[in-house]
Amino acid sequence: MPSPSFIRRKWITSAGGKRVIPLLLLASGVALLALIPLSVQSTYALHIMILTFVSIIMGSAWNILGGYTGQYSVGHAAYFGVGAYTTMILLQFRHIAPWYGMWAGVGATIVTALIIGSICFRLRGPYFVLASIAVAEIFRVTALNLKDLTNGAEGILVTELPPLKFGDTVITDFTTKVPFFYTGLITALFVIFVTRGVQHSKLGYYFQAIREDQDAAHSLGINPALYKNIALVISAVFTSVAGSLYAVYVGFIDPGTVFSLDVSVQIVTIAIIGGIGTILGPVIGAIVLVTLSEALRSNALTNALIHAGLVNADSRVGVFLKENLSHAHILIYGILVVIVILFMPQGLLGFARRIVTRKRKG
Repeated sequence: MPSPSFIRRKWITSAGGKRVIPLLLLASGVALLALIPLSVQSTYALHIMILTFVSIIMGSAWNILGGYTGQYSVGHAAYFGVGAYTTMILLQFRHIAPWYGMWAGVGATIVTALIIGSICFRLRGPYFVLASIAVAEIFRVTALNLKDLTNGAEGILVTELPPLKFGDTVITDFTTKVPFFYTGLITALFVIFVTRGVQHSKLGYYFQAIREDQDAAHSLGINPALYKNIALVISAVFTSVAGSLYAVYVGFIDPGTVFSLDVSVQIVTIAIIGGIGTILGPVIGAIVLVTLSEALRSNALTNALIHAGLVNADSRVGVFLKENLSHAHILIYGILVVIVILFMPQGLLGFARRIVTRKRKG
């Protein structure tokens, strides 16, 4: 009769074990994340994690269109801004709670995505990229000039949020960062699971066929225009949700914040750095990018270089870094993207997988 240890090892190496172990690891990781607000007292740490969750949502949303379908949009700030502005306008001027306004933002984004897709998907390659940038810029200028609706350059400021109620029972009042933490965590996990479902579905196979060769996919009976629009709608909806969550969390938006090219570049950068066309790539990219961004904005990176003795604080280089590095995040993003494209074309996730594969073969 086989020993219990033999049976356990046999089960672990079987197909059932290979499926269950990752699920157990994932459940453990999610449980640990859910316990963070109970053990971490630093509001800044929670702030960083909330921004990371929002970035994961944005990166995973773009990955459906850019990673799986091969349509490299650099205008996703349009959908981010539509969700943010719809939610904030309804909250500020109509006193509609954001958890209802968010769905209105989703509806507005779907209509917007279908209109944009019907026009821009007639273009391919760099022409599509330029068209997507132009669309986001049109939205920014429009929001800047529709002062009666958007307050123009002054933006919309919300200082108080209504409590979330179920009947007469108050579920949460959003006076701390903890509700935003759990909202971001749940939404990010949902987007990741949807991405996984898309990847392993017939829809995902159609997306990937269009990415590899659009003309060949069309010859096999796949309608590229239809499925590119479906990918765009899915991607735009989640980007809109991220915009709504960001707007409600920060409490202030203006055209330069949510419709800017910076937002679109950040969304694309998240996926590229982590690894496009993968489930965990945007997660890794979001963690790296948010951490780097906060390190730059707070001058933590400059201070680390000074403390390490690599840079003298009183030298011209030290003074220059202190004064300028905190504002150079777009430049740093560009340098990082170039490095990843040249030396890690499959992103950090693909680079890590190659190292693991080499070690196993060695």
